[in-house]
This record gives sequence, C-alpha cells and structure tokens, in this order.
Amino acid sequence: MKQLKILVFSAGFGNGHIRAAEAVIEELRVKEPSAIVTHLDFGDFLSKRFNNLIKKLYLELIKHSPGLWGRFYYQTSKLTHNSRIQRFLNQLGRSDFLNYIKEFAPDLIVCTYPTVSSILAQLRLEHILQVPVITVITDYTVHSHWVHPGVDSYMVACEKVKDMLVTGGIIEDRIHVTGIPISPKFEKRINRELIYYKLGLKSDLPTFLVMGGYGSFEETTRICEKLANSVIPLQVIIVCGNNGKLYDSLHEVVTNARNTLVRLGYANNMEELMSIADLIITKAGGLTVTEALTKHLPLMIYKPIPGQEEENASFVQLIGAGQVAGTVEELEITLSRFLSYPEEIEKMREKASLALVSHSAEQTVDSMFKLITELSNEQRTG
Repeated sequence: MKQLKILVFSAGFGNGHIRAAEAVIEELRVKEPSAIVTHLDFGDFLSKRFNNLIKKLYLELIKHSPGLWGRFYYQTSKLTHNSRIQRFLNQLGRSDFLNYIKEFAPDLIVCTYPTVSSILAQLRLEHILQVPVITVITDYTVHSHWVHPGVDSYMVACEKVKDMLVTGGIIEDRIHVTGIPISPKFEKRINRELIYYKLGLKSDLPTFLVMGGYGSFEETTRICEKLANSVIPLQVIIVCGNNGKLYDSLHEVVTNARNTLVRLGYANNMEELMSIADLIITKAGGLTVTEALTKHLPLMIYKPIPGQEEENASFVQLIGAGQVAGTVEELEITLSRFLSYPEEIEKMREKASLALVSHSAEQTVDSMFKLITELSNEQRTG
C-alpha cells in the first residue's frame, strides 16, 4: 500500500468530537505508522470572531439554559440535508476547505463533527470533492445534522443508530457498527491493586467515581459530602477537571470526611480510575459513556443535558447499564439504595459488559482501510 494521507476534522464544541478523532488517529498510527495524518479543528476555517461567538453561545446555552438548547435540538432534528438552514451551514468555510484539501491531497477524510461532515458531503454530492468522506457519529442517537447522502461511509455506535440512519435515507451498506472510537488504552488490562495503592485506597471497599468538571459546584459538593459521610463504608474519587472553584470547595469535605475522599484536578488517567471504580456519577457525553461501558463500569447519570446527552442517557438506561437522576435528591436516594443493595450495581455491570462492540477504534480504522481498498479496486477496474 502506498503512503496514505488522511485528513481528520473535529471541533471544539465539547471535547467528545476531539477525543473521538484522537482515538482514530492513535489507532491509525498503530495500524499504518507511515501514514501522514493531519488533525484540524473545523473552527479554524471560520472567522475567529464568528467561531468564538458560536462557541460562547453554545457553552452559555448548555450551562445556563439547557432547556432552551434541548428545544433547539429537537426542533431541528427532522431537518433534511437540503433544508434552508442546512444549505446555509453547508457554505461555511466551503472554499477554504476545498483549497486546503487540494493542497494536502488526502486519500481519505474523516469527520467527527456533523457540520464539517455535511459541508464535505455536499461537495461530494456535487462531484466537486473527489476524496471519500467518512463520518464518525459520536453519540447513541442521530440528529438530522449528521445525515447526508453524500457521505461515503458512516461509523456508528450501535444498531439503533444504524437503523436511524437507514430511516433517514442512508444506504445500509454505507453504515458500519464499529462502536464510538475511544483510545485503545481503555481496552488494556490494568493492575488494579497498583492503582488502589497509588491513590491510598482499599481494594475491599466500594469505590464511587464522581465526574465534577461540569455543572453546579454546590450540588457536586453536596453529593461528595453525602458520600464522604455515609454510614455504609465506601471510598470516593472526585475529578474536578479545570473547575478550581469546585476543587477548593471540597477542602473541608475531605478534611472532615468519615470515608476516604480523593480529590483530583484534571485527570489524564481516566482508564485507571474507571478500572477501580464500582460506579461512575457523570454527565452523558457519548465518549464518556463509551469509555465507561468499555470498562464494564455502571453509570449513574446526573442531569443529562436535553438533546444528545438525554438520548445517550436513555440508551444507558434501556440496556440496563445505569440509572438517570434529574435532581440532587433523586440522585442521593439512588446512591443510598446502591450502597444498601450492592447487587444492583453488579447487575448493571453485567449489562455494561455486553453493551458494546469491543476495540471500537480498531474496528473503525479497519473499516476505513477496507473502504480505501474498495475504492482503489474500483478505480483500477473502472
């Protein structure tokens, strides 16, 4: 095989799209070390002012008006690829995309963000772009923004997403159930005793992992305090991310806790933390859900954002691998029940272990290579 050139597009609207792209690239470097791979942010092809504006608007909606975001998500979920809104979006950065692609001359383009996927798919449909486009859907549902007949191949999380694409008019043969690509490190066996030791935790106590980088720090602090002072012994890991306010607010909780509470800032070893956890309390981003299920880790999803997160949470609950709580009171009641009846967690763990296609990044890259080979054979025989 000649030296491959692959262009990967993601976007910084939440980090799930970026993490999926990075997982694909990580596996590409394993499978084809000589390949030239370039990873670009969709926003770089927009004006800086416009890009900052739409990012700020998105983050403000998610943080302060999630209900408004949910209404927008569902009201636009049935738009077609040739609707007025989609035609407008398909013009964003169009000429710049074409100029860059012409200069780079890739063999394949991979998209983990729907807007850039639709722009390039439209160019494919118009026979302006000659490079095949693969779209990786990063949730357990499909918004219409992902759906475009010009996409050469879709990589999806599960059969439900495949069925939704077929209903949306995508040819079935173009859809591959590979799982959402996550870093291969989540597939590797880990020395759990060593992780317990490094964190100063015990291997014979239930361990709850709390993802606190998003949302209200007051509510997260309350949840951690409740767990830290549980009369049923357990241990808690709280990942604060870049939320310094949350990290500082937990100082007194850690100091006065009945149970051990390990407070972390940004963590780049989530595969280790998930390996020793019995339950993760988290939002419902597609990548986080996939990482947890890959680790056979039950999820307690708290206040999923209306839209794709709500749909991801419904998927987790439907397969029996987790529960959803809409209020802090509901969350506290559910966590107390899990502590009193740990067998419920084990039942969810069994369901989680059966939920997904394994080695999702490898499956995705293998399907990509298969498409390249098929297209190459068609060109030779054509």
